[in-house]
Order: sequence, then structure tokens, then C-alpha cells
Amino acid sequence: MEKYIDTFISSYSNYWNYLKYELIDLNHWDNFFYGLIVISILVWILEIAFPWRKEQSVFRKDFWLDTFYMFFNFFLLNLIILIALSNTVSEFFNDLLKSIGISITNFQMFDVDDLPKWLGLLVFFLISDFVQWNTHRLLHRVPFLWNFHKVHHSVKEMGFAAHLRYHWMEPVVYKSLLYIPLAIIGGFDAQDVAIIYFFSIAVGHLNHANLGWDYGILKYIFNNPKMHIWHHAKVLPKHVRYGINFGLTLSLWDYLFKTNYVPHNGRDIELGFEGDETFPKDFIHQELYPLKKNKYN
Repeated sequence: MEKYIDTFISSYSNYWNYLKYELIDLNHWDNFFYGLIVISILVWILEIAFPWRKEQSVFRKDFWLDTFYMFFNFFLLNLIILIALSNTVSEFFNDLLKSIGISITNFQMFDVDDLPKWLGLLVFFLISDFVQWNTHRLLHRVPFLWNFHKVHHSVKEMGFAAHLRYHWMEPVVYKSLLYIPLAIIGGFDAQDVAIIYFFSIAVGHLNHANLGWDYGILKYIFNNPKMHIWHHAKVLPKHVRYGINFGLTLSLWDYLFKTNYVPHNGRDIELGFEGDETFPKDFIHQELYPLKKNKYN
């Protein structure tokens, strides 16, 4: 037990030192904090220059709420609990496997270091995106998880920062389900992860942006604003009542598994979910919503 407590406590100091390094040191290109800011500003400029919904304000509804969510979920949440919890649970899980004679390395099918860099990154990206696509489907299909995911679907006007409006429980679910699949391909250094991180953030921001793009033939590979807005549609036909267009970065999985749905130009469709009129409007009450479900429903 003492080992787990030490892991939990040390995670705070380690992440705090990392965060200070990110804020102060501008001499490395894989700076996650400023990388997020640069990508956000660039996509926001695209929204301003090429708005799809021209009547939508530059500072759209909930712009500042979503901006707060963006930094809270990617940095403050890690500092408050997520990194410490994740490290502790990972160590506990590894110890549990060892107690029955299994090492996490037994799951490793190959080492990405044995592959060309580009191929290793591609394998890492495809596996993680496919697992996240399936996890996203679970968030819509399982009532308990959907109750958390409602925070993301409470967006009423799409904009780049809506990408990172989600309940703190979601990364717990995503990271848990990614643990074993990523273990089978070994580890990557920080710069390798940064490449995938920046690309995924850019595509995710674009998916939620006020842009009317579908990337032409590439729409069958990459998620895009014209496709993803239908994922946020308030009203959907009964045959897709559990949701559609679950892709995070890739739309490929939706087309392969027939969960794609773009019936027509969705520029002016209503966003949200049934009953969102009573959904909390502020950060604190949105975070508490799953615990007080009956109060709002």
C-alpha cells in the first residue's frame, strides 16, 4: 500500500515540474501547452476567415466556457487527479498481473523500435484511433457513460473549442480501454507522441469549427466539419438513435462499419440532445450532473 501512496504523491510533483517546464521552456517544438494554443488560434482564424454559419458570432455561445474546458481538461485535470490516479492504477494493474505470473510485456506483440519510424507511428495512430472510436460508441450506447458524455453534446453552437468540452470522467474511460491495446506495441518517446497529439488536436478542432469543409475524397478517411456536425444533431432517425459518425480523427471506421450518416448539408441543424433544455449551463453543475441526474431529468 505504501508503494501506491508514494506513486500517487510523486505523480503530483512530477507533473507539476513538467507543467512548469512546459510554461517556461519555449525551446522545444513538442511543447504541449503552447502547441495547443497555436493550433487553437490558427483554427479560430480559419473560422473567422471562412465561416460556414455566417450569422454565428466570432465569440459564439459558450466560447469562454469551452475555452476553460480546453485548458482544464488538458492540463489542470491532470494536475488535480488524472495523472496521479492513472499512474497508481497502472502500477496496481501491473502488480496484479505479476501476482498471477503475467508481465505486461507478455502482451507486447512487437516493438515499434524495430519498425521504420513512419510505420511505427502509423500503427500507433491506427490502433489508438480505432480503440477510441469504439470507446466513443460505448459512451453513446451505455446509459451510465452517456450521462457523462452529455456534457460534450450540450454544445449548442459549434466552434473549435467545443472539441475539448467533456466531463473529466471521459479520459478515465478512454485511457483505461487504451491501456492494453497500446501495451502490445511498446512505448514511444515524448516527441513521437507529440506528433500524433498535434495532428489529432488539429483535426478535432477542425471537426468542431464553424467551417463547411469535407476535404473532398479524403472525407472517407478523415473526420470533417460537415460530417461531425451530424454527430451533434439533436434529432436523428430511430435507426441511428444511439448516434452516428463516431470517428475522432478518422472517418474510416464509420464508413467501414456503416455508422456513417450525412443525409444532407447540416449547416443549420439544431444541436444538442433530447431534454438539453434543463441541462446545467455552467462548468461546476455540468461536472456534477451525472451525480445529480434525477434533479435535472
